[in-house]
Amino acid sequence: MMIYPMFALVLLTFFVGIRLGRARFANARSGRVKGSYYRLMQGDVPPDSEVKLARNFSNLFEAPVLFYVAGAIVIAKNLATPAVLALAWGYVALRLVHTVIHLGYNHPIHRFLAFLASNALLLALWGWLVYAL
Repeated sequence: MMIYPMFALVLLTFFVGIRLGRARFANARSGRVKGSYYRLMQGDVPPDSEVKLARNFSNLFEAPVLFYVAGAIVIAKNLATPAVLALAWGYVALRLVHTVIHLGYNHPIHRFLAFLASNALLLALWGWLVYAL
């Protein structure tokens, strides 16, 4: 079922969002970042670890929106096939790889390759969807 890879990506997004919230709270509480910074995200410089979390969280609301739309169409039109599910799970897996790289050792080339591969699967999913409709 298409809802499962979609839900997995939702869980990843919430996981990163919760980590971001905890990091911001800890940084403000410890004084590493002025609490007033979070009003407009100006006037201070948060630690790199928080910046990486914030950027990754934002990434999970960019191209994945196209994944959710495709998934909703697949569900609404009852178009789930093993190939579609393989593309969907592959996309989610590569988004997870991207997040692990980004929040871990953050090698730009490795991160880019995961990003590029995930978007290739997303494009293939959309291509299949247009063909199927």
